[in-house]
Amino acid sequence: MEASLGEIPFGLDFHPSKELVAVSLITGDLHLYKYNTDDSSLQRSLDVHAHTESCRTVRFINGGQAVATGSKDCSILATDVETGSVIARLENAHENAINSLINLTESTVASGDDEGCIKVWDTRQRSCSGSFNAHEDYISDMNFVSDSMKLLTTSGDGTLSVCNLRTYKVQTRSEFSEDELTSVTVMKNGRKVICGSQSGTLLLYSWGFFKDCSDRFVDLSPNSVEALLKLDEDRLIAGSENGLISLVGILPNRIIQPIAEHSDYPVEGLAFSHDRRFLGSISHDQMLKLWDLDDILQSSENTVKGQVGTSDSDSDGMDVDDDPSQSKKGTKVKNANKGAALASSNNFFADL
Repeated sequence: MEASLGEIPFGLDFHPSKELVAVSLITGDLHLYKYNTDDSSLQRSLDVHAHTESCRTVRFINGGQAVATGSKDCSILATDVETGSVIARLENAHENAINSLINLTESTVASGDDEGCIKVWDTRQRSCSGSFNAHEDYISDMNFVSDSMKLLTTSGDGTLSVCNLRTYKVQTRSEFSEDELTSVTVMKNGRKVICGSQSGTLLLYSWGFFKDCSDRFVDLSPNSVEALLKLDEDRLIAGSENGLISLVGILPNRIIQPIAEHSDYPVEGLAFSHDRRFLGSISHDQMLKLWDLDDILQSSENTVKGQVGTSDSDSDGMDVDDDPSQSKKGTKVKNANKGAALASSNNFFADL
């Protein structure tokens, strides 16, 4: 299934329970599409001009009742999924352009901007509950680890940060890598953190040892890995700037097989449908494509069986609370107070 978007897409997310997918566009528009699994059709159900500048990120929130978008205009908008009406808008949610959004719990989301600032929004308290100055460049991706209440973030400054959501402090920060980190996911039952990079190298970190990576996988080079999506504890899906979508095994590290070729343009985003039947992809070719994963899952499900125990020599049980200010380039990370919130944000989620 595919649909022409008419403009370059930046963000992609599937509804948590319905056959609905959201796409955010460079024009500031938000599109919602209904997909039919019987006749493999995509139908646009909503078209909203959400922001005055590019709409860079989109996430369904509140169990799918609303969809949140973040923009270059520094605002966050909550839109009703059924009617398309504005539920709430927070102008100047960040001082800089918003590049990333992620769901944390049923009542909290996090946003990241172009200067490395991350804010946590409490939909129940209707306010910003805390923030992190975790990076010096744009937030490229975020991954929430619910068991430990940690938020993992990657940035254009070439570092991986671990933010503690209980204390609202940056717990640790990696050494600077040679190029920008573009994406992050957690695998091997929480023991390994995988980061994509602009050079196409995948950096593997052992949990608790975040200062330097324990392994590197270079077979996707030299094409930048724009998106990573965890399939299971041993396999991930990688979207690259050459338009290829690949199934990759982790420890042992190898490209298992290509899944698809979206286009000749960079893959901007990847996401699973709520039932994991479809893989969605967006690219600079201005197309939304939904790929049926049934065949690829059936053909590859036994490929890595018997290799679950494969690991490197790092100890996996230690959770080191390093001083983030000791990174190689001497970066000083400032931790914002837990109560640091904009006064204008108090009523953002009042109607959610």
